[in-house]
Amino acid sequence: MTVDLAGLVLLVVLALAFDFTNGFHDAANAIASAVSTKALSLRGALLLAGAMNLLGALAGTGVAVTIAKGVIATPAPEHGVTVIIAAVIGAITWNLITWYFGLPSSSSHALIGGLVGAALASTTTVQWQGVLNKVALPMVISPTVGFLLGYLVMTGMLWTFRAADAHRVARGMRRAQILSAASLAFGHGLQDAQKSMGVIVLGLVITGHQTDYSVPFWVILSCALALGLGTYAGGLRIMRTLGRRIFPLTPPYGFSAEISAASVLYLTAFVFAAPISTTHVITSAVMGVGATRRRSAVRWAVAGNIVTAWVLTLPAAATVAALVYTITRLF
Repeated sequence: MTVDLAGLVLLVVLALAFDFTNGFHDAANAIASAVSTKALSLRGALLLAGAMNLLGALAGTGVAVTIAKGVIATPAPEHGVTVIIAAVIGAITWNLITWYFGLPSSSSHALIGGLVGAALASTTTVQWQGVLNKVALPMVISPTVGFLLGYLVMTGMLWTFRAADAHRVARGMRRAQILSAASLAFGHGLQDAQKSMGVIVLGLVITGHQTDYSVPFWVILSCALALGLGTYAGGLRIMRTLGRRIFPLTPPYGFSAEISAASVLYLTAFVFAAPISTTHVITSAVMGVGATRRRSAVRWAVAGNIVTAWVLTLPAAATVAALVYTITRLF
């Protein structure tokens, strides 16, 4: 086995490991509200989320191509695989840190931060225009849209069912939440599995195993399975934050948040091929639906801690990746 092939195999293994951590880190995104409102049991919700993550991951590759060629230039062959490995290790490290503290940070931005940090440490060109247009702007816009859409959808729900019996509405919305949770999990798979696909494709191009940035089916399937299995493994720490600590969700509020977040995920993946954060969007949507009750209903201090984790994600993952790259080049 050549050094390049050994490095590629290690890269694939680490990328799938990242996908798995992404799954259990972000499992709460799709199911926290459905579990907290008792629309689904915990294991039933995790099974549903894992299956829909798998199906979503098979539904497109536009975001994967953006990751593969839109964030950094293809690194030189002599150190390219090391750059990507360092990026993935940086992302995994940040995922584990934020999972431990129960903070719903972005696995997507951790990986992008890792790519940028490892590229800078290796003097690989960072495509700053691509980072601005495909990462930075969507990072700001998508949570804003999620918040506003959540607020508007919940306002429409309150107006539509203003004269209806509250208990009957709650029962109906609890059933509807099964569909909204499934749609959100599908969107999570559509977005997040493609990030690992992108770094594997970049590794294949660097090592000369392919010349374009198309995504082979074996890459799609393996990333889809890793994300689905990771999601089924669950993430209870983060689930408590999303389901209870930001705003105590009821079925109508949970349904509105999930439908709003899923809409944003589909739009950005299919129309713009932009790698946005599922975590950012659903968290903002939960804040938006909560704000319809009253401003004080949302625990803004908890929201502030989450935003702090969002801001730190890119530089923190970049720093770890840069350190990993620098250390590996010493040996």
